[in-house]
Amino acid sequence: QVQLVESGGGLVQAGGSLRLSCAASGRTIGNSAMGWFRRAPGKEREFVATINSRGGSTYYADSVKGRFTISRDNAKNTVYLQMNSLKPEDTAIYYCAVRKSSLLYYAASYDNWGQGTQVTVSS
Repeated sequence: QVQLVESGGGLVQAGGSLRLSCAASGRTIGNSAMGWFRRAPGKEREFVATINSRGGSTYYADSVKGRFTISRDNAKNTVYLQMNSLKPEDTAIYYCAVRKSSLLYYAASYDNWGQGTQVTVSS
């Protein structure tokens, strides 16, 4: 069973940047597609980005396309989310998870959720 731990969240001003990390332990995630989701206060968990096992294929929510970049380092068993040009509406708890099916945008397609890391963007 893989355990995922997110880190790198914090408080940043609008227009700033953060890089989130998702470190895996228990087994390698090198053969697994991975994803990032977020949950804003009072809202449902929503898809942010996903990456295939080799890192050659990525998909993004329209709301973050061009600003966020998902990447991975399989040697470090870690997935990253680089977030640039942050907006107050990006404020949320960010979660990473292992993707189990080809339905990229649905939370039900993911498993082994981490505990999340809080990102707060001030205006």
